[in-house]
Amino acid sequence: MAPRNATAPAVAGGAATGATTAAPVLRLSGVGWAVGGATILQGVSLDVHEGEFLAFIGPNGAGKTSLFNLISGLSPVTSGTVELDGTDVTAESVSTRARRGLGRTFQTSSLWPGMTVAEHIRLAAQAATGGSYRFWRRAGRYSEQVHRTLERTGLTHRADTPAGSLSHGEKRKLELAVLLVGEPRLMLLDEPMAGVSAEEVPALTELIRSLHRDEGRTVLMVEHHMDVLLGLADRLAVMHHGTLLALDTPQAVMADTTVQQAYLGEAL
Repeated sequence: MAPRNATAPAVAGGAATGATTAAPVLRLSGVGWAVGGATILQGVSLDVHEGEFLAFIGPNGAGKTSLFNLISGLSPVTSGTVELDGTDVTAESVSTRARRGLGRTFQTSSLWPGMTVAEHIRLAAQAATGGSYRFWRRAGRYSEQVHRTLERTGLTHRADTPAGSLSHGEKRKLELAVLLVGEPRLMLLDEPMAGVSAEEVPALTELIRSLHRDEGRTVLMVEHHMDVLLGLADRLAVMHHGTLLALDTPQAVMADTTVQQAYLGEAL
């Protein structure tokens, strides 16, 4: 089945109805990835517009994280093109895409257990600006940046806590805090609820919602918690064996008989 609504803009989270006249924040055109003769992804095409929240679902091995790797530049595209704001970035590096406003979190935490929450944010600020730690500390700009980011993510009370002592939900918030220091326009969130307790899911969901709705950021998210996605997403993209099986509103996708047949006996 050809995915429906692959280029339609969402009218939510600050996206305007006239968004069709502007280049999409992200455009994938026939994107594929093959390794050693094995095709991992093929023919993925879609547009993502300013202020949209697009969620990716599908079983393990469907190609969701692999697609995020191609979008962010971690893996090389072997067919098709990736565009950010109308510019072809298919051959550009991870750092170049980051400077263009793309930010990414990962399934597996890469935090330093012995480093405090505030120290993580300070390092992220230094990396994002290229400034020296000594200059920022003398100017007081690190403390301002850290304070603002701690407040945005609800981690002020954990500023001096080593990352290794945080709960899973707090670690996910810290990963978002590190990402936010670079002020990305387009955020790729790969299973942010993974390992998070049921008690912490609502607060983390609300944080992601606020980054999207209140701050107008464009979000792509891979997640297996369907109740979370249905409350956040403007559209759902269904990945199946490395292809885009369906792309539409959550209601339309969940009612699609082809999607239901493809996942009969499989958990989305």
